[in-house]
Amino acid sequence: MKKRILAAALACVLLAGCGVRTPAPAEETPEERPVIAYVPLDDRPDNVERVVYLAESVGYSLAMPEADLYRTRLDGQPTNENGTQYGDIAALYEWVLDQEAAGCDRYILSMDQLLSGGLVNSRHTAETLAVTLSDGTVMTDRELLGGLLTALAADENNRVWLLDSVMRLAPTVGYAGFGIEEYNALRAYGAAPRKEAAGAELTVEAIAADYRLGSGEALLRAADFGLTEEQADTYLSARRRKLELSDRMMEVVSGREYGNFRVLIGIDDSSAEECIQKNEIAYLRSRLRAGDALLSGVDDLAFKAVAKLYLEERGWSGGTAAVRYFGGSEKEPACAYDFQPLDDIMEEHLAFFALTRSGNYRAAGLQVLVLTQPQAAENSGTYYTQLIEALKECRERGWPTILIDAGNGAYGTAFHEALTEQVELGWLLSYAGFLDMAIVTGTALSHGVARYAHLEHGETSPGEEKAFAKTLADSILKDFCYKNVVREDLLAYIRNDLGASPDNFWNPDTDRETILRRLEQGMEAAARSVVKNLERSNCIVSLDRSAENGGLAGWGGVELSNYRFPWDRAFEIGMDIEVGDFTKPHKSVLGVYYQ
Repeated sequence: MKKRILAAALACVLLAGCGVRTPAPAEETPEERPVIAYVPLDDRPDNVERVVYLAESVGYSLAMPEADLYRTRLDGQPTNENGTQYGDIAALYEWVLDQEAAGCDRYILSMDQLLSGGLVNSRHTAETLAVTLSDGTVMTDRELLGGLLTALAADENNRVWLLDSVMRLAPTVGYAGFGIEEYNALRAYGAAPRKEAAGAELTVEAIAADYRLGSGEALLRAADFGLTEEQADTYLSARRRKLELSDRMMEVVSGREYGNFRVLIGIDDSSAEECIQKNEIAYLRSRLRAGDALLSGVDDLAFKAVAKLYLEERGWSGGTAAVRYFGGSEKEPACAYDFQPLDDIMEEHLAFFALTRSGNYRAAGLQVLVLTQPQAAENSGTYYTQLIEALKECRERGWPTILIDAGNGAYGTAFHEALTEQVELGWLLSYAGFLDMAIVTGTALSHGVARYAHLEHGETSPGEEKAFAKTLADSILKDFCYKNVVREDLLAYIRNDLGASPDNFWNPDTDRETILRRLEQGMEAAARSVVKNLERSNCIVSLDRSAENGGLAGWGGVELSNYRFPWDRAFEIGMDIEVGDFTKPHKSVLGVYYQ
């Protein structure tokens, strides 16, 4: 049996006390922190850098394979070292086994990456995959799954999180020759209401057999959606393969030796309609064990796993949260890609993190403020102004707060500009609003609850504080500065001035250096006021307001560098963030309510 020296050290720290900030311990080196072996979904920032920041902010260190092993390449881009557009499945399998042989005992593993080479390739793979290991052994995807889980289950001290997904309604544009017309046709086909399976019909075989049947059991003809039979066959075969692998995973972990495994499944790009996913979701829900979960969102899966692993190891018993919506649309899906109303998604995530919703926001431990899409567009200014006033009250009273922008761009830049001018952005526990609305709830709560629990415990280190500051700054800067400002400029510049595609800088081949310079110039200007706000912000470093400086510390300097396009497209960016040491609290610079 492994000697879990690092785990024992963490347990001692986590159980040492609650609520009062103790003197910071000597800074641990990355080698001294408890290690999580992590295989990402792919190489986008939400699955790499921000997961690293979150893990380090609560005292972990991530061990990860080389980036080329889990990288996704779009059409026309240079292939990975394995000669494909997707991750190296054989090398990743061996990497995980190497971590186990070296004594690792915490794992967060993307099954889409390990069995399909990444999220995108999992949507395009219709046949069983077989790979050759370094010793010449040939293994199918099902054999890899079984071998991996069996190896990790052999050590009862291992704690393993398996991340999986319900396949979205259509594959990815610009990958494996797949275009926008095919995407639109297949998404419409997948979103069409299906026959509902129940009872004895709720099996993988029955679900797959009925993929082509509509809600009235009439055949959904591919031609009616602008598809060929071959296109429909490939799509449905990929769905079936994905569901069969998920089913096999659930079958394996149902054994008694897998009690230390957790399964977290995300619902990817869905629809409020009774779509092709509904029976898959119902079936997988029926297979969940105690401790497993199936939630909306995929790109936030690793955040949720890191946070929940930390909470479980800390012995988190839960807390109370007050959720307040502004905008009036919380009973509707936040965007066209959600399958549930925003408030339903919130409730499921609160339950996942053992948070009880409080009817009295003044008595809750956590505040969650959410800006929804405006119920009445003419009242948009009123909605976000009311939220900002509520946020100011939280700041004045010292109530730890999570902020979510679920407006889906409906407020333009006005809301973000008002926040930058009127509140201390760095005081928040967490913020989310970038990318798809389906992941904002999980992203914000993962970071916010992890930070709250870490503060509640009462002991932290300078390195953990810097990692927390990085993940908060990353989320705010990308949403406020890139998504609604710089990206809009880039989209127009690439299309109109360069005559190229913002969705893939290699197809057609484009002057990527020029685009990068445009990004750097745009971010330098757009980020200036937000960085200034962060540098003048105070941060909660203790929940005990009687502690030194009222439990507050001032942010240090914030430096941004190494801007990049991870997938050589304009949709998302990566950047390096350096944060200076925290200081004594800053004096009020934004309002009299600041301490």
